[in-house]
Amino acid sequence: MKYAVVIEKGPTSYGAHVPDLPGCVAAAETKEEVCTLIREAIHLYVEALEEDGLPVPEPQSYELIDV
Repeated sequence: MKYAVVIEKGPTSYGAHVPDLPGCVAAAETKEEVCTLIREAIHLYVEALEEDGLPVPEPQSYELIDV
């Protein structure tokens, strides 16, 4: 599955979250690092749901396009 990830640049760091997976977030000093961390967070989130016997949400969000 592919989930949309929102990455935001703050004054001193980057933050990322996954709209389809509430609470799945990451923060880091660089964009590259936050991308690595959010991928790990997604895998852990999905793994935890599966271990608890809960359904894994299907992706509902889409990548935005430049206008």
